[in-house]
Amino acid sequence: MNTTENPTRVALVTGGSGGIGTSIVERLAADGFAVAVHYAGRAAAAEAVVASAVAQGARAIAVQGDVADEHQMARVFDSVEAEFGGIDVVVNTAGIMINGPIATFDLADLDRMHRTNIRGAFVVSQLSANRLRSGGALINFSTSQTRGQLAGYGPYAASKAAVEGMTLVLARELRGKDITVNAVAPGPVATPLFLEGKSDELIEHFSKVVPLERLGQPDDVAEVVALLAGPGRWINGQTLFVNGGLA
Repeated sequence: MNTTENPTRVALVTGGSGGIGTSIVERLAADGFAVAVHYAGRAAAAEAVVASAVAQGARAIAVQGDVADEHQMARVFDSVEAEFGGIDVVVNTAGIMINGPIATFDLADLDRMHRTNIRGAFVVSQLSANRLRSGGALINFSTSQTRGQLAGYGPYAASKAAVEGMTLVLARELRGKDITVNAVAPGPVATPLFLEGKSDELIEHFSKVVPLERLGQPDDVAEVVALLAGPGRWINGQTLFVNGGLA
């Protein structure tokens, strides 16, 4: 497809089949993007997100792949480019969180989490660096726990600190390409990933430690992503802590 015949900007959202990713897909669709909803194993959920975006009047497709597998993700990028003519924005929300104390943490769990969160982010960043169109944006996802020092979050925070590091370096490496590279670091957001395994008392605690005295909602994060994906072109090489004022 000739992009001069289709000026619509195109976004690929990894992990778009649930949680924050779904809200981002919906927001970008509302902003006029054509959207590719990436998923690993939740095909039905991804198709439901696609249907919702199409109902908003957007063009949308679902694409499947393991973010840590460079060959599968290259095919994902191929599919999006074949459908829409190119890619302008990649939002890399795909990730897993396994918590526990560092002293007793299962190294198999560490390897599994780091494969998705670090290698996966690296694969997606590498492909984005080579295939985003001029004027594009790569938005990776970190966590406010990289500076929160909360007990039990060490392994997860370590994986996301790596994401921040590679993101900020890549922004400098892409000098001259007119591609912005940033990381979004949410605080406590009411998603299944965050709420799973937590008691009502602990959830209430998290909501009260935030100066705004509530948990974040996926739409709160989607607003920031929409800024970085659209008009926020002067924001580059940054980690944005989206957490309601949490230290």
